Parts: sequence; structure tokens; C-alpha cells
Amino acid sequence: MNVNDDFAKRASVIGAKDRFVPSPVSGVERLMLDRVGGEVARATSIVRFVPGSAFMEHTHGGGEEFLVLDGVFQDESGDFPAGSYVRNPPTTHHTPASRDGCLLFVKLWQFDPQDRTEVRIDTSAKSFEPLGSQTGVAILSLFSDNTETVALERWPAEASIQRHCPGGCELLVLEGQMAENGEVFSKHDWLRLPADATLSAKAGAAGCTVWIKTGHLRTVTMPPKAA
Repeated sequence: MNVNDDFAKRASVIGAKDRFVPSPVSGVERLMLDRVGGEVARATSIVRFVPGSAFMEHTHGGGEEFLVLDGVFQDESGDFPAGSYVRNPPTTHHTPASRDGCLLFVKLWQFDPQDRTEVRIDTSAKSFEPLGSQTGVAILSLFSDNTETVALERWPAEASIQRHCPGGCELLVLEGQMAENGEVFSKHDWLRLPADATLSAKAGAAGCTVWIKTGHLRTVTMPPKAA
């Protein structure tokens, strides 16, 4: 299955709350933002767990990165409430579940194969810091290595954001609105810009908060093809 699979092109998904499709697990649905592959896929999705749903234990051969958008996610390592940011690198395994239901933003098979860095951050307990290069913008750093940076950013009302992205850029709106390339993005809308693009966005009248990743589209990794 291929969804927004040309990583040399701009891609966006707006107002797609009615486009969830069932996963192979009862009670778990996916809104596919980009995807290359079948059930083993390089994928970016919003995943919805109904109360009481769970996956069987499995290993992430290509790693898993997720942000809890709503509700509480559980696995063997504990509870992850809304605002939790998690990186499960290649070779890690768990049994995902949600007693009361949850909504996740999930990225699969997008790690350096040698990455073994696990990350667990409760962003609700962290403070944003001023971003010196942009007046009024605040940042909460989540992860950075020689390949990519991941953060939450708060943009003030009507702020103009201009940023060259040599390694590409990807955003998910968490609160508020922003406009880019003539499109208006609201809560849980998604944007991906290719390598060497320039992000030229404007925050809405109430500002916005975004999850933002940069640098990761210089080289696009893919999972192994099914035999």
C-alpha cells in the first residue's frame, strides 16, 4: 500500500477525521498519513484505540516513535498519558494496549538501524524555552542526533515562520491553526515538506502548537520487502 509515498514532494492531510480504517486488530483504527508497504511498512499514522483494545506482543524491527494525543496508552513499561513522547528503537518489543482508549501519532520504520536510544518524555511536565532565532516562538526539545531533530513548538498569534529545511520538515498541528501554501491546518492536520524546501507558514489568530521534525528526509529508509 502506498500513501503519500513520493518523499520528494510536499504532502498534506487536512480534515481527515472520517478517514480512519480498521487495522488487523479489532478495536484499533488507523488514519494513514504516509505509508510504503503492507503490514510491515514505513508508515506515519494517527492510530485510535477503543477502550480495552490491545495488540499482541511484537518487536519493532525498524523502530517506533509516537506521541500520545489523547487518552492513556499502556504497555509493559507503564502508562503513557496524553503528551507522552516515546521512541522505541529497532529490536525493542512491547504489547500495546489502552484500557480507556487513546489516540496516538505514530511513525514506524524510520530509525537508523543502529539506533538503540530509548526516549520517554512526559511533555506535560516540561517547560518550553524561547527559540532565539524566532521572536515569540517557544520550543520543547524531544530528540536530536546527527540525522534529525524533534520538538514541540508554540507559535504566537499571527506569527510568520520562515525556515529553510535542508533535510526536510514534517509537522502535526496539536492546537490552534496555521496556514501554509494556501492551506489552513487545524488540530491533528499534517504537513510534510521535502529536503531543501522552505517552510513558510503563518500561525492563526490564537497561535498554534506543533510537533515538528526536521532533517529526517535527507535519506528515506524503507522496510524489507515481504518474501
